[in-house]
Amino acid sequence: MTMDEVGRQYQIPRNILEEYERWGGCHGGRNVMGAWQYDDYDLENLSMMMTLHDIGFAGEEVETYMGLVLQGTDSKEERLRLLEQKRHRLLDEIHFQEKKLDRLDYLRYEIKNFAQSG
Repeated sequence: MTMDEVGRQYQIPRNILEEYERWGGCHGGRNVMGAWQYDDYDLENLSMMMTLHDIGFAGEEVETYMGLVLQGTDSKEERLRLLEQKRHRLLDEIHFQEKKLDRLDYLRYEIKNFAQSG
């Protein structure tokens, strides 16, 4: 399958496909016309890339992670470390947002109580 076919059939954004080709992830090789030919292995990798982008990995982080994926099981510990780092950052962000909600709720509480007493 070509980039356009994969994009249409699997609804993979063009920027993801271009990113994949740019760092040489394409497994299928090139055809006579010079276009990448995607195979099932590529589709699995593209699915992983989309997941990584969806959970907040930047392009550079995706490339690092996918480079490790291509190394196989020897990179399992490093991939796990990257995922743990991302998880920790997301939890920090969630906790920060929770604190903002607490402050917002306190302000709402003050307004409601002031309105009742004033």
